[in-house]
Amino acid sequence: MDENKQSLPKTTSLPAYARLSINHCNLPAVILGSLTFQQHPVPLMLDGVQELHDELFSCLQRVSSRQERAIHFMDYMRSGFLLDNLDEAGFDAEQSRLKRDKADYLRILRGWMFDPDGKEAAVLKSWVESRFGLLPRNHGGPLSGYSSARYLAYLSDRAKGLYNTNGLEAQLDLLYTYCQYEVKQCYPSQTHLTLYRGINHIKEHEILEQLDKHQCILLMNNINSFTNQRERADEFGDYILESEIPLVKLLYLPDLLPGRLRGENEYIVIGGVYRVGVTTL
Repeated sequence: MDENKQSLPKTTSLPAYARLSINHCNLPAVILGSLTFQQHPVPLMLDGVQELHDELFSCLQRVSSRQERAIHFMDYMRSGFLLDNLDEAGFDAEQSRLKRDKADYLRILRGWMFDPDGKEAAVLKSWVESRFGLLPRNHGGPLSGYSSARYLAYLSDRAKGLYNTNGLEAQLDLLYTYCQYEVKQCYPSQTHLTLYRGINHIKEHEILEQLDKHQCILLMNNINSFTNQRERADEFGDYILESEIPLVKLLYLPDLLPGRLRGENEYIVIGGVYRVGVTTL
């Protein structure tokens, strides 16, 4: 037998316990979360977002510089969601017990990069659940059931993160759609990127199938951080996951918003079933 020939997986579908039957996307979760989708991705479109913000994307087509497009996008976000004039959106600082006036898409991204189990991360996981139908699998540990203490803590973090915010999930809708626009500009002939993720305990992850000593089929959390630098992934764990990530599953990539976020070359990746290579230091 050819040792270099890849093992064919038996498991390709997204398990029913990891998905919703409905979402706000052009494909159901059972398809977009499957191993087949990882291998053969097609564009993902959130319901109505491109159409609602058609003026923005028409303007972006006339801008050749990536940095200028980012500035245009951030200006559009400020004006479209009244981020600099929240009183016009109904925010009353005197009446608000919790100071949530700065809870916008940038704070959500920063919060995720700082703590993938915090309330900002819970908002991101909730957004993926709603828009793509992929249920979160981990928040401060495995989420094993709707009545478990850990799942209730996740719901609490989600509620705290969304409370008294201004169209926060709609902001994330537009962020994803803009990211996909930029991905097409940066990688016009590609469908995947090889990315890496460092972890400490492979057995704590949901292994659906072990293909061989160094390859397996994983059910990933519904949103995850990766990097394109293996050396950087080494700093986050003894096991290095390597996977071919569909570009259509990127919510954020480095320098998407120049000068605003300084993650460690971080790619934010929507989850599902993935074939991954596993190596150790």
